[in-house]
Amino acid sequence: MKLTAKPVFRVDWMRAVGETLNRRTLTIAGTALLLSGCQLVPKTETVSTAPPPAPTPEPSATALPTDSERHRVALLVPMSGTTAEVGQSLANATTMALLDTNAGNLRITTYDTSRGAASAARQAIADGNRLILGPLLADNVPAVQAAARPANVPVIGFSNDATVASADVFIMGHIPEQSIRRSIQYARANGSNSFGALLPEGDYGQRSYNALQNSLLDYGGSLVGFERYARGNTSIVGAAQRLRTRGGYDTVLIADGARLGVQAAGELRSDGAEGTRILGTELWSGESTLTRSSAVNGALFSAVSDRRFRRFAESYEARFGTRPYRIATLGYDSVLLTLRIARDWRVGSNFPVSQMYDSGGFLGVDGPFRFNRGGIAERALEVREVRGDQVVAVDAAPSSFED
Repeated sequence: MKLTAKPVFRVDWMRAVGETLNRRTLTIAGTALLLSGCQLVPKTETVSTAPPPAPTPEPSATALPTDSERHRVALLVPMSGTTAEVGQSLANATTMALLDTNAGNLRITTYDTSRGAASAARQAIADGNRLILGPLLADNVPAVQAAARPANVPVIGFSNDATVASADVFIMGHIPEQSIRRSIQYARANGSNSFGALLPEGDYGQRSYNALQNSLLDYGGSLVGFERYARGNTSIVGAAQRLRTRGGYDTVLIADGARLGVQAAGELRSDGAEGTRILGTELWSGESTLTRSSAVNGALFSAVSDRRFRRFAESYEARFGTRPYRIATLGYDSVLLTLRIARDWRVGSNFPVSQMYDSGGFLGVDGPFRFNRGGIAERALEVREVRGDQVVAVDAAPSSFED
């Protein structure tokens, strides 16, 4: 990756984040070779041999002599193909974090997963990296983990799929289950009793359904009906029509993005049903579509606070000349997390995984977060409401974790 050199653009809030990491209540948070044994076989015996194991890559041009002062950290993201811009945004954010914190104890090397996540991970291990940041896609996690686990190298991934998390794979993505739970909690406290749901076919829809059911068990209320649909304009509208015919609810969860949410809400609130409360998910965060349609006026959804993101985005644009993808904060925060733990991480030794489980949590651009024992980042979320041409926070995110 080659970046155009630009003057360091520093803002006080980023230094404040680094200093805040010292507080107790918000502390930031050769690969094993497969050797085949040799065996003498009588010449008269026919021997069937299995294909040899894939060779471990030799250290590449990115491999450096042992560095006594810097930790080797690999960033695995797509740098070519259809998701290259997202990968570049994450890579830029990690660079930005190093510059903003004046970090001299980390060396981050980027590996392109678009040419094969498994080979990228093997090369990262061969090059001596002791921690992997990434990959971006949940589908790539098993291949990365298979290369990293024998070498005792943990993974801090950017996916939002909780099912790929484990004892050595930590997931930093914004989990839809947490967003739905937070919204249900708020809605129940503010008059919602009976719920309907529009759920897309596939994994996201099933996870949303499970989150809704579990939230209602914990906070009360009933699920009176739901409709599934294939993602598409006419399909979600048809599902909304079927759900509206069934009726009996005062609140409907639309487990999809803002554009389809607006279309479904228009149907759910038509012909005298304007008072139906609409709930969205974290996919609605930052979507300008919400403020251009009266169909979702008053709708609620939960997400991480954007308070720090606005200044992060301004700094990013000043340095790289373009706006960051919203997910870029995960790259930035993963570096802050690594730097915090690096205070007690001896260069050349294995990454101290046990320090990832600080109950007080860590602080980043996206606010407080902490990892549960399943390797999933639990985040402090705010509840937002669409009000005409703006989206406002109606219930602030907690500033720390209580337990």
